[in-house]
Amino acid sequence: MNTLSQADINTLISYRHALHAHPELSLEEVWTAGFIRDRLEALGIPVHEKIGGNGLVGVIEGSAPGPAVALRADMDALAISETTGLSYASKNPGKMHACGHDGHVAILIGAATLLARTRNFAGTVHLVFQPAEERFGGARLMIEDGLLERFPFERILGLHNWPDMPAGEVLLHEGPVMAGTSEFDITFRADGAHAAMPHLSGDPLLAGGHFLTGLQQAVARAVDPYEAAVATVGSFHGGHAQNIIPQSADLKGTLRAFRMETLTLLRERTRAVAAAAASIASCTVDLAFDDPICPPVANTPLERDLMRAAVRQAGLAAYRGDPRPTMAGDDFGFFLLHRPGAYAWIGNGPAVLDGRLHQPAYDFNDAIIAPGATLLARTALGALAGRT
Repeated sequence: MNTLSQADINTLISYRHALHAHPELSLEEVWTAGFIRDRLEALGIPVHEKIGGNGLVGVIEGSAPGPAVALRADMDALAISETTGLSYASKNPGKMHACGHDGHVAILIGAATLLARTRNFAGTVHLVFQPAEERFGGARLMIEDGLLERFPFERILGLHNWPDMPAGEVLLHEGPVMAGTSEFDITFRADGAHAAMPHLSGDPLLAGGHFLTGLQQAVARAVDPYEAAVATVGSFHGGHAQNIIPQSADLKGTLRAFRMETLTLLRERTRAVAAAAASIASCTVDLAFDDPICPPVANTPLERDLMRAAVRQAGLAAYRGDPRPTMAGDDFGFFLLHRPGAYAWIGNGPAVLDGRLHQPAYDFNDAIIAPGATLLARTALGALAGRT
């Protein structure tokens, strides 16, 4: 396989900076999709657009018939105001590539560059540029829009940059990589009353308080201690004055675990705790979950080994530090419900506190574009050839 020249790398860095300067939120990635399409077509790669919204698939045919493999990159941004002060900082107020999806896109275009030049392989590589990873489950949307039928592939592979891992080092977990997630919205309601007359109304704020503490108790007492699980309420709004019991209180939160069974249990306990909190505080309650649950990301053994072999072949360093997975989520898990696959972490280098993922001072490390592209391209070739 050829290598990326310095001119190639400079071009990919310029792509990354352009993407960083023009972030688009989930389901809004119109400019981003057009940018990717134009770059792939310039490489002679046919592109299929508007799959699951703004998703694209580029198709690279090898020199002979054979199996098919998919490489995936996410492409949406976050609703965060950037504070980096970079020359290529976001030009779209309140929107930012704070998770490195701009870099993931550049990496996959780099892998496409390598594969399109050689085509010395039997089979097909599908380049899956996925929208709406941060919200709305873009992987699921692509699948529901016929991705697997239109572009049949046997396995899928991807990666994510990881701050505070040495730049360019690669970690491939034995099993779980990222947690499954389930978000919820709760509203407690009552008639409302003067604060001096609490007997005239239920108390939505009291219900919310009981729910907050009860949910943590549910995790501590309902989940097997050997299971990892997190329940977090990230938003609690209700009332506007110190002397009024409000008519409603709204809470939003997330449940996370490495097994679907544990997430299902957490949802059941959330319902029970919400009902109990409402009863205690003489309120009614409305509880809504996002559906379906976003599945955990867990590497399958063969695909993990394919990526590990590609790490060695590319001369990259395997990460030898803490191999624990994260409770952060990624909708790559939807692909893994249907196909085996692997998801690598590639080190982004040291990061200050507000320069980690989903923070306003974060920036993707351009130095890992070439290693990431080489890793994906070599993994695809190894998968097509059946090498581990």
